[in-house]
Amino acid sequence: VQLVESGGGLVQPGGSVRLSCVASGTFFSLAVMGWYRQVPGKQRELVATLSSNGYTRYADPVKGRFTISRDDGKNTVDLQMNSLKNEDTAVYYCYEIVSGRSWWGQGTLVTVSS
Repeated sequence: VQLVESGGGLVQPGGSVRLSCVASGTFFSLAVMGWYRQVPGKQRELVATLSSNGYTRYADPVKGRFTISRDDGKNTVDLQMNSLKNEDTAVYYCYEIVSGRSWWGQGTLVTVSS
């Protein structure tokens, strides 16, 4: 399985950005998909996950601002990020877990700065 993220970049505080991840696996519709983020010097942390039956989970700092969604027909999972803050600056990683196996994307950098 390969995961490829896109959509990162520089955005001003209060702005929005949409990240997208496309997966190459054949069992995408069964997978739990997620987004994590990492700041240099800190541990990678959960942002949001979305199960195959539509159950979502969000980290407290992003609740109400970020939305995770998936398209099983296209093998994609997106992260809509609104009302961005400086502290959302990080490398964002796509994550897939299915049948006890997991994979990570290479990451995409989101920088929130004026």
